Amino acid sequence: MNIHEYQAKRVLKEYGAPVAEGRPVFKASEAEAAAKELPGPLYVVKAQIHAGGRGKGKFKEAAAGEKGGVRLAKSPAEAAEFAKQMLGNTLVTVQTGPAGKVVNRLYIEDGSDIEKELYLSVLVDRGSGRIAFIASTEGGMNIEEVAHETPEKIVAVTVDPVTGYMPHHGRRIAQALGLKGDLAKQCGKLIGSLYQAFTEKDMSLLEINPLIITTDGKLRVLDAKMGFDSNALFRHQNILEMRDETEEDPLELKAAEFDLSYVKLDGNIGCMVNGAGLAMSTMDIIKHYGAEPANFLDVGGGATKEKVTEAFKIITSDPGVKGILVNIFGGIMRCDVIAEGVIAAVKEVGLKVPLVVRLEGTNVELGKKILSESGLAITPADDLEDAAQKIVKAVG
Repeated sequence: MNIHEYQAKRVLKEYGAPVAEGRPVFKASEAEAAAKELPGPLYVVKAQIHAGGRGKGKFKEAAAGEKGGVRLAKSPAEAAEFAKQMLGNTLVTVQTGPAGKVVNRLYIEDGSDIEKELYLSVLVDRGSGRIAFIASTEGGMNIEEVAHETPEKIVAVTVDPVTGYMPHHGRRIAQALGLKGDLAKQCGKLIGSLYQAFTEKDMSLLEINPLIITTDGKLRVLDAKMGFDSNALFRHQNILEMRDETEEDPLELKAAEFDLSYVKLDGNIGCMVNGAGLAMSTMDIIKHYGAEPANFLDVGGGATKEKVTEAFKIITSDPGVKGILVNIFGGIMRCDVIAEGVIAAVKEVGLKVPLVVRLEGTNVELGKKILSESGLAITPADDLEDAAQKIVKAVG
């Protein structure tokens, strides 16, 4: 689960991280009063969406003006004017795709005098099985570009979970960022705070880009991106309350209601599979035969008829789906249950695209019999390769 910048900064402030004063704004009429509560005289008006590249992004609507999703205002009145232009309009960035995201909230923050921009993030390094800090002197840039063009400017420091954060971690990161004296001390304190926040809140990612040095020699978190392990949210009700469902795909939200693992993709072949590994293999073989999957959907090993029905309905509600492949290996999951669920779903929502079904495992013959006697336009497949070839050919 991701949260907005202003929410992330609120969390960091609880742990003593240096952040500027700011106010969230949900209505344009609130903007001027919010700005007046800040020291000024400069105010940064930031669109709050779950995507990067806001500053270089562009709004679809002409009424939003030519400037991007991060704007510098010289007065509370100008901040209010920017808010009026931005709220309710669609911002397109390199991470949103051409559809963009509607800006439903803003963050008005006190301006900062920047001397230098740095990059800092915390993540789970699955290779080492440890939490890792990623630091670079190239702040404000896309870290993937830095890694590709100048990888020597990126330093990774892992933390042993047995010892946790130690002062030498802070010193190594300060050195990597070129910080000395008091700035190095500030860095050590910040790294300790970030490690504590990351572990206590069960984060999956904490990115600060940029971390700035102000002209008066202070470190400050200028932007913050924060993601959490969804499986641990039951421990953090206060974090869960920050969830903004308008930023999430409605089909993924619907799938979560029925405990389905669903991720929408950009292809045109819908997939319904049981088991994450089998789902990945199914997506791979679709690509192998020249098409693209429209989703990842794992109904799980113990799915009921009702769960399968809902899964099928979610797939068919995606307008980009031009064909459907059901690939089930029945271990705990019974093939006859899958067959009954597919038939129930087709009868409820209709079948307007080609459907190929491959069943194998527990009660497979009964499942095939149920499908063949349904009278529906279902194409059976003998194995995964056969199924992939048939659905790719059907979609054309």
